[in-house]
Order: sequence, then structure tokens, then C-alpha cells
Amino acid sequence: MKHARALAFAVLTGLTLVSTGCAVMRGQTDAGTYVDDRTITAAVKAKLIEDKTTGGLSINVDTLNGAVALSGFAKSSAEKQQAENIARSTRGVREVRNNLVVRP
Repeated sequence: MKHARALAFAVLTGLTLVSTGCAVMRGQTDAGTYVDDRTITAAVKAKLIEDKTTGGLSINVDTLNGAVALSGFAKSSAEKQQAENIARSTRGVREVRNNLVVRP
């Protein structure tokens, strides 16, 4: 009887995990969205580092449901604008929030 109860509990737990997935992290709807956001963040960060006019290491990139938030410091308003342009041109980005602060 103990084994049957443990088996039933394991099956019920498995069905619950399969039907709900690993979703609802940080307000996202499913695990696929979470992976897409991580991919977008990595792509934007790589482009910022590759670009010689932006200080990619001093710019933080966070993505949630395709909305990219840039934060950190820029050396000029031109660098701030270039970082936003790079983020907007990245595949999968739906919106960009440019919170960079221009540091003199």
C-alpha cells in the first residue's frame, strides 16, 4: 500500500510538472520566452562589446518579454543613442528602455 501511494504521488507530481512546465519566472509566460529573453540579452551585449563607439562593458542589458532595458553609464549622448540603436536593431527586440546616464 505504501508503494502504491508513493507511486501515485510521483505520477501526480510528474503530470503537474509536465503540464505547467518551468514557466512563470520573472512574470514570463513560458520557458521559451525566458530562453528567448536570454538570447536577446546576449545578442545585444555582444553587439555593444563589438561596437567600438560604445562602452559595452559599462552598459547593463536586461530583457523581459522582448523589452530591453539599458542601464549604466555612457561617455556621451552619442554613445547613449548608439547603444539604443544597437539594441533596437537586434532581432527579437520589441521595445527599448534607455536608462543610460551620461557621465561627463
